[in-house]
Amino acid sequence: MNIITASVLTTFSVCAFAADSFTDPAEAGVDYAIQGEYAGEGSGAQVIALGDGKFRVVGWDNGLPGTVDNAERVAEISGELKDGKVAFKDDKWDAVLENGVITGKSEGKTYTLKKTERKSPTLGAKPPAGALVLFDGTNADEWNGGKVGADGYLSMGVLSKKEFGDCTLHVEFRTPFMPKAKGQGRGNSGVYLQNRYEVQVLDSFGLKGENNEAGGIYSKHKPKVNMAFPPLTWQTYDIDFTAAKWDAEGKKTANARITVKHNGVVVQDNVEIDKETTAAGKKDGPGPGPIQLQNHGNPVAYRNIWIVEKK
Repeated sequence: MNIITASVLTTFSVCAFAADSFTDPAEAGVDYAIQGEYAGEGSGAQVIALGDGKFRVVGWDNGLPGTVDNAERVAEISGELKDGKVAFKDDKWDAVLENGVITGKSEGKTYTLKKTERKSPTLGAKPPAGALVLFDGTNADEWNGGKVGADGYLSMGVLSKKEFGDCTLHVEFRTPFMPKAKGQGRGNSGVYLQNRYEVQVLDSFGLKGENNEAGGIYSKHKPKVNMAFPPLTWQTYDIDFTAAKWDAEGKKTANARITVKHNGVVVQDNVEIDKETTAAGKKDGPGPGPIQLQNHGNPVAYRNIWIVEKK
C-alpha cells in the first residue's frame, strides 16, 4: 500500500465501533502509513501495525505469498517506532524501516525492500451476461436489512432477498484498520453461501492462514496460502459453489463443494463441506439459501457484488 492513499474511504463513524478502529486512512495515523508490504529481489516482508508505534514484521524468502509458488515464511520479529525509524532485530535479521524502505542484513547478505501495493486482478470485475447484480453502490434493494453508506458501500449484517443453489459469486470487501485488536476481533465478518457455509472475512494480514482467518472455510478448511492484503485495502473473493445434493427421502447424496480465489489466487480448491460451518446460519439441508454478509461488530465494507446462477 502507498504511504497514504488518496482515496477517502469513510464508511462508518469511528466512534460507533471499538476504539482505534479506522475506516479513513487520513485519520489512521503514522502507524497505518508504515504498515504494509515490502518487496525486493527474491524476498519480501509484511509489516503489521500493533498500535502505539509497535510493529511485527514477517519475512519471506523467494517473494511475498501468492507471487511465487515457493514463498517461505522465514522470520517474525517485533519492532518499535523511534525517531522516525522502526528497527527489527533478532539472531538472523538486522533491519531498519525508514521512509518506505527496509534495509538490512541477514546471514551476511544485505537486502533492500521497498513498499509496494498489490491489487487483486479481479478488483472491479464487471458482471458477465446473465449475472444478477446484488450491489453496485446505487441501492441495497437486493438485501434484507441493506443499507448504503454515505460513501456508497454496503454495510454488513445483511441477507440477500433471493436464495441460491449452485452459483459463482464475486464480492469485494475492505477490512478496517484496528491496530490494537487481535485475532477474531480484528476486521471480522464473513460471506455465507446459502446462509450455511462461511468464507471467513478477517484482517489476517501477516497471520499464518488458519480456517478461521481470511480465505478459510470457517472451522473446516484453512486457505492454501494466506492472501490477505493490509487493512483498508480492497480485496476480492471469487467463489465457485456447488450445493449439497439430497434425494427425495431427504438423504444427503453429495456434500457441498467450494472453490475460492482470494485476490486472484486459489486458496480453496473444490473442497468438500460436510455440514454448516457455524451456528450463525442455517442448518445443512436441502434447498437453496441466501447470501449472508455477517455483522461481527467490526466496520467491514462491501461493494461490487454479483452472482451467476448455474442451471
